[in-house]
Amino acid sequence: MSDLKKYREQIDRIDDELLKLFNQRAALAQQIGRVKGNGAVLRPEREAQVLQRMVEANVGPLPNQGVSQLFTEIMSQCRALEAPLRVAYLGPNGTFSEAAVFQRFGQATEGVPADSIDAVFAAVEGGAANYGMVPVENSTEGAVGRTLDLLLNGNLKICGEVLLQVHQCVLSNENDLSVIRKVYSHPQSFGQCQSWLNAHLPQAERITSSSNADAARSAAQESYSAAIAGAQAAAYFRLKVLAENIEDDARNTTRFLVIGMQDVAPSGRDKTSLVMSAPNRPGAVHDLLVPLAKHGVSMTKLESRPARSGLWEYVFYVDIEGHQDDSKVAAALHELKQAAAFVKVLGSYPVAV
Repeated sequence: MSDLKKYREQIDRIDDELLKLFNQRAALAQQIGRVKGNGAVLRPEREAQVLQRMVEANVGPLPNQGVSQLFTEIMSQCRALEAPLRVAYLGPNGTFSEAAVFQRFGQATEGVPADSIDAVFAAVEGGAANYGMVPVENSTEGAVGRTLDLLLNGNLKICGEVLLQVHQCVLSNENDLSVIRKVYSHPQSFGQCQSWLNAHLPQAERITSSSNADAARSAAQESYSAAIAGAQAAAYFRLKVLAENIEDDARNTTRFLVIGMQDVAPSGRDKTSLVMSAPNRPGAVHDLLVPLAKHGVSMTKLESRPARSGLWEYVFYVDIEGHQDDSKVAAALHELKQAAAFVKVLGSYPVAV
């Protein structure tokens, strides 16, 4: 027997065993669904624990990212046996928001495209979707203000986060960049690709769109036009990829938030997001930070935005390490509420794996 045939037979035996084990896992997931009854289909803290355990146990040669993707899909298929999971996102098909949905929830998920970030929130609040996926910040262009405003003023909670590496492409019906007269894209994507556009399409008119996929749809309908979008949009709209990876920073990453009605239990590796305002007196902002330092709670983000309540008044969006049920975080939050004019906990959730 040749070595090639021997190796293939070994793989076949392993595949047979994997199939058996996958189905055993799926059957157990169904049993758990029956025990939970009408409980939540998604347990973010449990799924985060599974992924973290598998990554920590991985000895290769599969990379950790590959292991995480494999088990995300396994959990997605098992979850779908309990009930279909509907996730709203900024559409149409082909956006980075859609890519974030499937990266987090797997392919056995029903995506619900929405026309705006407001519509994503409305879909979850109205029950048309179980969860929503919304962009909150980009490593190059900073915060997405509309998402922050809706979190402040709405009733939805943050249930998770996704870090998506963003690679921008130039998509068009044309065959050559030299004939492009118009470029469509979302303002954030224009900001991420300024240097490349200035160097390669300096004369092209830049037209903003509500999403990158909407930009691709516009480019598909016009001659001498192009869109900046992800490669996934090229397939949806049958466009050619004229240039790839045009973002100014190769590490370009967008952070998305999973929003829903659910309070997420501690996973052991969590983050808590909150928004607060300071009373109008000297040293007030400093006083907001004292409880965190006193109880040894690490702050990973501090973002200020103008408040709607008055001119030159601000609210502060803060991310801290730990779950709001952790003793030191709970103690810090208790003292923070005494010092702040306003505090709203937006949610505690597992850190992105």
